[in-house]
Amino acid sequence: MTVKIFITGGTIDGLEYDSEEKAPKKFNSIIPKILKEARIKTDFGAKILIFKDSKFVTGKDRETILKKCRGCKEDKIIITHGTMTMPLTAKFLEKFKINKTIVLTGSAIPARGKNSDAKFNLGFAMAAVQTLPAGVYVAMNGNIFSSTNVKKNLKTGFFEKEK
Repeated sequence: MTVKIFITGGTIDGLEYDSEEKAPKKFNSIIPKILKEARIKTDFGAKILIFKDSKFVTGKDRETILKKCRGCKEDKIIITHGTMTMPLTAKFLEKFKINKTIVLTGSAIPARGKNSDAKFNLGFAMAAVQTLPAGVYVAMNGNIFSSTNVKKNLKTGFFEKEK
């Protein structure tokens, strides 16, 4: 099974800043290293689409993500994404009813940080994308959420059902 991985930045890649002027100019994702260290045997192709703190993801960025999801030959897709706006991107993609399984994931602690949840969340997303039916999902904190019913609780930092 081939899984396409689209990288968009976020905390999982250590991208947290308070203004776009502080955004990195060099795109160097840790995601391929995490996949290798986790010994994930599934074939994958990882590609950086955008590389920013998700607070700064725009409608144009979401259009780019949509276009790449539609255009890739794989029908199993993982999108690494910052947690602040992950539910917005998931809901955006769901509107277009792409006949693929798309799972968004990220982390609360950067992958390079101590006690990071990045490896677990990425591995969990890899299992989820291979078993879920077509649709858009968020895989975080050991839970799978439908894109239409997910939010980040800003007080606890965990994802939960919206309704």
